[in-house]
Parts: sequence; structure tokens; C-alpha cells
Amino acid sequence: MPIQCPTVTLASSVTVADGVFAPGHLGELTRQLPFELVDDVLKRTGSTQQRLRLLPSRVGVYFILALALFPQLGYVRVWDKLAAGLRGLLPRRPSEKALREVRRRLGVAPLRLLFETLAGPVAQPVTPGVRYRYWRTVAFDGCSSTKAPARPRVCAWLGKHRHRYGTDGYPMLKIMVLCETGTRALLGAVFGPTPEKETGYAEQLLPLLDDTMLLLNDRGFDSDGFLAKAAATGAQLLVRLKGTRTPARWALLPDGSFLTRINGTRLRIIDAHITVTTAKGLRLEGHYRLATTLTDHRRHPAAELVELYHERWEIESAFYSLRHTLQRGLVLRSQDATGVQQELWAHLTVYQALRRAMAEAVETLPGTDPDRASFTVALETAKDQLIAAADVLPDTGPGRITSALLHNLLPPRRARVNPRRVKCPISRYAAPPDQAQVLGASRITSINVTVHPAAGPGPDGRRDRTLQLLRTDPLRTWRAREIARGIGLDDAQGLRAELGRWVREGILRRTGRGLYALEPEWTTPDLHQPLPQTLLTAAARP
Repeated sequence: MPIQCPTVTLASSVTVADGVFAPGHLGELTRQLPFELVDDVLKRTGSTQQRLRLLPSRVGVYFILALALFPQLGYVRVWDKLAAGLRGLLPRRPSEKALREVRRRLGVAPLRLLFETLAGPVAQPVTPGVRYRYWRTVAFDGCSSTKAPARPRVCAWLGKHRHRYGTDGYPMLKIMVLCETGTRALLGAVFGPTPEKETGYAEQLLPLLDDTMLLLNDRGFDSDGFLAKAAATGAQLLVRLKGTRTPARWALLPDGSFLTRINGTRLRIIDAHITVTTAKGLRLEGHYRLATTLTDHRRHPAAELVELYHERWEIESAFYSLRHTLQRGLVLRSQDATGVQQELWAHLTVYQALRRAMAEAVETLPGTDPDRASFTVALETAKDQLIAAADVLPDTGPGRITSALLHNLLPPRRARVNPRRVKCPISRYAAPPDQAQVLGASRITSINVTVHPAAGPGPDGRRDRTLQLLRTDPLRTWRAREIARGIGLDDAQGLRAELGRWVREGILRRTGRGLYALEPEWTTPDLHQPLPQTLLTAAARP
């Protein structure tokens, strides 16, 4: 009878640091966070141990990072993961109290500096999907779903969000990141209490922008001040404006877009109507009003920029990977404000290390879009490598993470739509789902983008007519009643408040009581739309 259960013996070697430094590793992820980098961070933050004991500072840093990989496990269980592949090399296991103490001893500074050192663009210029023309596409966004424990010291820092139905059960953290949309890697991050405005957090990250980037932003970042500060960094902008905003028309362009100035920043406005038809017969429509510093309509067609703006939504996938795949949607384990900050910097560091490993993996296969690399595959393989203490030191060949990612590439992205909805509404009497939410995800069969012309044959609205009128004699000082008569109004009383608002917007300047003149930057004539003869005639009347 043939042998039904043959056996085989496999032998492997493990190379780690010597002595009490042996548990200080992250498996193959140690290639992204080598010993030399951690030692340098500890030295720069003054966190190196004074006496060499069972838990050196370097081991403490790797232990905190391992906690981010296993958020559902306690301290001792995570330590067992670090020591599982060492085969009895360690004489004894530290107590849970000792592991807590090493976290307190290290504090926040080493983990924050470690993330800031690792953060930044990770893709090469030739990697597909990471650039538009000459610029690397990046985006701002915030996430307010990270929960911290409801402990007095945490609540004193974060507070609890109050609404008309009561108070949230947990203090919530707001995380603001600047993301490379092509790879979903992080260029920078800040976090803090949720009541703070998103633009306040985003302004802290503006110094990370430069003239090699194209910033894609949502409607929450369209304030005049933020646009001016972002444009001053040298980065190009493609920002969606709120539908209620109606910028003044400075010059019309042949493709239907128009030029304007917002707080001194020259921008091009694109109004587009998007119609999506799905395989289930659903028809979805939306209106986009985009502002961009790419003012050349020939080199950057409006329809092309509307399509490019969709890349901004990649940052939502980045938050999903961080919040739900890595953190598993769990409440953070730390019981005080310092511990929460340290833990979150560790999560961001591990996330960035995984993204770097994923980018390196897909770039070994030229022409592969980073979107096809699975974050779940990279995360689970990194955990396996940590438990086995495998590939701690870099060698000449690709690691297990690269092999796993390339053998489990996701299929090319399909054109589909899945309407967003609140799955756990605060109110028990939430509005019923609409037709799109009932039908759920569906394949897109056609997308139609229509760029609306900025105006018809003449100026649209009082502001545009006033602007055109004053351009007929840009050096002249005009009285309010002359402007009212010139744009076809019988009484200037209702126009004075609007004139004051246009002064604050930087279109006009007040030269005296009831006297107005055009700001020099708005004096350029609109060659594509001459002032109608009716307005010239009205302005000339005594």
C-alpha cells in the first residue's frame, strides 16, 4: 500500500539583531524602517535609553509599531508575535507593566519624527496614474471617525461632540492628511479635536506643497483665504467650488470657461454638468463648478480637467485603508492624551511603510498602476513576516510582500457607481433611501460631460454688468448713481450695499464718499465679449 501521508522537513534561518535588541523588528517592513533610521530618530529626540536593560528604546519603538499591526491584541500577545520567530533566543518575557512603561518613557516625539521622516511621495515620475502632465496629483481631506476611549484625560483634550439627540459615546479625532492620489501615500498629517475647522488643519500642511504638484480639493477648501495661501506655495490648483459661489467674469474663453480673480489669485472657472447612466437603468446627474490655476484652455481642455478631478476621490480609499483595514474600526487602546497621540502616529507610520512597500512592488512590473496593489494583501503578508521574523535585514532580491502583491494583483478598475448613504443615522426617523441607494452598486455604461458656457450674449448679473461698464473708462472715478444708471437701474440705493461688497472682494476700490473706481488688476478688457451698445448708451445719458 503506497504511503498516503508523506512528510517533509523544512529548515530556515532567521537573522535579527543580537541580544536584547532581537525583538526590535517588524519582519519585512523593517526594510522600510531600518535599525539605523530608528536609532537616529531616538538620538535626535533624546529618547535613547540611559542604561541597557531588557527593553531598549529601539525595541520599544518597534513594539509600538507592532501594536498598530495588531490593534485587537493586548500588550503581551503582541510581544509574543515579535518573539515568535526568535526560537527561544530571549531569556524571559517582559511583564505588561514593563511594556506600558516603555511607551511612557518614549513619549510622542520619536513616533512623530519617524512618520515625518517616512512621509512623502513614493512613486517614480513614470509610474502610471500618479501625474497629470508635469504635476504630481495630491489632495487634502479630513476624517472624523477615529474613536478614542472615553476617559477623563482624553475627554479633557478632545471633548465629545454634542448634537440635538445627545452626546457621542466616544471622543472623536479629526485626522487631516495631504495624500498622493496615485499611490494613496501620505505627504503629511495632523490631527486633533473635531470642532476645529478642516481648513485650519490643512493650512498646517501647506508648506509641503511645491511647484511640482497639482492640488485637487473638495468644496470644503474653497475659501478665498485658503485658495490664496495654496496658490502662493507654487502648486497648481483644481478645486471644486460651492454651487452658491458666483465669481466675477474677467474674460470669457472659447471653451465656455471664464477667467476670474479670487482674493488676487487668477483662476479659470469651469461649469460642467455630468450625466451617468448605469446598467440598471439608473440616470444620475450632477453639477461641478471647478476653479483652476491652469488657465490655458488649449493645453488643458475643460473636459479633461473635469475627468481629472475624479482622481481626488482616491483619498477616500486611503482613509478606508487606514481606519477600517489597519485599525479595524476599533477604539484606540490608549487611556490618556499622550498615549493617543503616540498610538496614532504609529498607525500613520505603519500605513506609510506599507504604501512604500506597495509602490516598490508594482514598480518592479513596469506599466502597472498602483491602484491594482491590494492593501489587505500587503498588510496580512507583513503580519506573517513579523511573526516569522523573516527578511528583517534587506537582501538583493524582492521580499515576500512584493511576491504576494504581484501574484494577487487586483483587476483593472471598472467604471461603476455606488451611491453614498449613512448606514447608522443618529435619528431613528432618517429619510428613506432614494432609488440610487436601493439599487446599490452598478456598472456605468456611459458618462456624458457638458461644459456650460459662462454666459449668453451679454453680461449676466449686476456685478458683471458693472465690471463691463467700468472697463469702458478704467481710469475714471464713478459715482454710485452713474453706475446704477449705466447698468439699467433707476435707483442707486439698492446698489450701494453690493458696491461695498465688491470693494471687499477686491474688484472695486472706494476713492471717496460715494465714489468708486476699478481695481487695476480688473482693467484688462474682455476681448471675447464686448460691452453691449445698450449699456454704453445708458451710461452716456445725462
